[in-house]
Amino acid sequence: QVQLVESGGGSVQSGGSLTLSCSLSEPYDRQYCLGWFRQAPGEGRERMGVATFDTDDNTAYANFVKWRFTMSQNIAENTLHLRLQMSGLTPEDTAMYYCAADGRRFNCGDYTAIDFTHWGQGTQVTVSS
Repeated sequence: QVQLVESGGGSVQSGGSLTLSCSLSEPYDRQYCLGWFRQAPGEGRERMGVATFDTDDNTAYANFVKWRFTMSQNIAENTLHLRLQMSGLTPEDTAMYYCAADGRRFNCGDYTAIDFTHWGQGTQVTVSS
């Protein structure tokens, strides 16, 4: 069973920075797509970044990252790690942020929210002015 563990949300003032982390332990598929999404109240899920992971050769790379943010990814100790580094935050970045995963079925860069089958619980990011 795929279990995603998210951390790093919180409250910051406008202009501040946060790093969100997501991990998937003991992957059983050879390749995975992992992504970060956010959802503000009354809005749909917005794609923030997606990465491809290959557990055979322990490689990972980003397919897409929303501008202003950076993403890092790696495989270590049989765990997939995806981090979203956010800086210059504004109140418009306030949302629940979710990590998502799927055994790779096609190009991870083409994945949207409806394509992911596993979701984390979400971590709240609140930016005050």
